[in-house]
Amino acid sequence: MKTVYYLTIFICSMAIIVGLIDSNADNHLETKLQEVTLLLDWVENIDHVPLFVAKQQTFKKHGLEVELQWGGDPDAPLKLVAAGKYPFAVSYQHSVTIARASKEELPVKSIGLLVEHPLNTITFLKKSGIKTPADFKGKKIGYTVAPLDVLLFNTIAANAGLSEDDYDLINVGTNIIAPLVHDQIHAVIGPFRNYEINLLKLEGIEADFFPLEEHGIPDYYELVLISNDDYLNQNSDTAKKLMMAIQEAIEFTKKNPDDALQMFFKANPNAKKELEELAFRDTIDLFATTQVQSKEKWDAFTKFALKNKLITKEVKAEDLFVNLLDEE
Repeated sequence: MKTVYYLTIFICSMAIIVGLIDSNADNHLETKLQEVTLLLDWVENIDHVPLFVAKQQTFKKHGLEVELQWGGDPDAPLKLVAAGKYPFAVSYQHSVTIARASKEELPVKSIGLLVEHPLNTITFLKKSGIKTPADFKGKKIGYTVAPLDVLLFNTIAANAGLSEDDYDLINVGTNIIAPLVHDQIHAVIGPFRNYEINLLKLEGIEADFFPLEEHGIPDYYELVLISNDDYLNQNSDTAKKLMMAIQEAIEFTKKNPDDALQMFFKANPNAKKELEELAFRDTIDLFATTQVQSKEKWDAFTKFALKNKLITKEVKAEDLFVNLLDEE
């Protein structure tokens, strides 16, 4: 009887010890997660759905605890990463190209992709009668970002046989849609195909747009993930883990769009669901299909930017991006 009693005590004690060991192991694993910050290019929106999926599903799998943080200004994330203040950010192919070709030569490069085609458009109301870019003759055209938007519009207009004297360009600041709706301008370059078009639709206003890449602008990566040269030299494994997690999250988003969208809403309960659902529908096919960036695509935009004086010196594609998952 005593033998059974002592054996029972021994088994219970071992169970408690094993439980403590497992608990300590879990705590140890939890503390080993590497904490990094990823700056967003804009306030949380549907373009970032895979990042919120990764936040809930794949970052920890790869040993990372990632804070998603809005930089407060579209230009701030790139500058903060270039200065070494933060390790990663969401940015734009054209911003990386301009930064690398600047006099200061900001030391940033793209390490991966989020949205692999342009979202930017030239938007107009259907009642304007505009059918082709040639119809911009005699029209007032709004823009938001100089010199980029001006350059892009002038290129499209020139491809349609127009000269810069054939239309008036008007800086409308960040108020993109109101001047269009109130007939102060006939078209505007800057609205994203997944947001402003759907915002107008929800207001009962029929609009249309020209995709830039179909009218003389090289197809470019809209949203890229960037890091600093020095950080990459010292922390390439961390950057690779980040991109593996993001690519897995993109794949999940494409295969399970409803679940992915609900993860976004869970993380952003104040999001305007009706608009975000429409925007998501128009974005999902544009999320990256691969993390192997095209040298030809980077070269094409760099040559375009140099030819049209968006940048003033040549820059090598190899300085603009790195394929961390090339061997995956």
